[in-house]
Amino acid sequence: MAQPSTRSFDELVAEGASLPTEGWDFSWFEGRATEARPSWGYARSMAGRLAEADAVLEVQTGGGEVLDHALETAAPHRPRLVVATEGWPPNVAKATALLRPRGVPVVASPDDAPLPFADGAFDLVVSRHPVEPHWGEVARVLAPGGTYFAQHVGPGSVFELIEYFLGPQPEESRNHRHPERERAAAEAAGLEVVDLRAERLRMEFHDIGAVVHFLRKVVWMVPGFTVEGHRDRLRDLHERIEADGPFVAHSTRHLFDARKPRPQVTPRPESTPRPESTARP
Repeated sequence: MAQPSTRSFDELVAEGASLPTEGWDFSWFEGRATEARPSWGYARSMAGRLAEADAVLEVQTGGGEVLDHALETAAPHRPRLVVATEGWPPNVAKATALLRPRGVPVVASPDDAPLPFADGAFDLVVSRHPVEPHWGEVARVLAPGGTYFAQHVGPGSVFELIEYFLGPQPEESRNHRHPERERAAAEAAGLEVVDLRAERLRMEFHDIGAVVHFLRKVVWMVPGFTVEGHRDRLRDLHERIEADGPFVAHSTRHLFDARKPRPQVTPRPESTPRPESTARP
């Protein structure tokens, strides 16, 4: 039997609805919700890649938190050039404030727009949870031999919560972001997938305030979510958590390590020596 919260439904919902949503800092959820982390430790692994790179682009940096942490971990072996893009204006401001002291410019660029950089400008492109990977653009801005190293959200992620509010979803929606589909798309763009790993990870929501804040922050989970529009379902879920304990869901993540091949150089045929003339002078 779960230990009921000492706070009312209305208090918890009001708190979840009042919190700012910009950036990807999830520290508020400590003690309120949990999510297991992938075994590969993306931020730590990214720091290792940064330490070996020369020119780096992070796509869809959010509030810049992951890049900031990775740069701090990689220091003093940081790249010569680091640039980030972000499409949501509140995140652009937050990422700029965080990354400017590290000498990292944040370029405001819509998530679905072409990347505003020259062909072959970067030897490393990184991204954590891009909305959609634009493989053609990633391949274009990578230099030959360059690497795309990213952690993606996988198929059916947190679908227990999504379907609680939206009802059963079609199979196509459930299989969206499937790693093998993304592998095929990356290869079609000319990239070679060196490593692709996927994991399914347990999540727990311990109170309804955490659910509200999560759905306001990760807006694509339940499109159009509002407290007033979903109050009845929120109240039902609150009572379920109070009676039975945390609401359990599962996130899915996959790690992409892809390389842009170097052009193959065809060796020149050895020249054939001219035969000596047999004619006498």
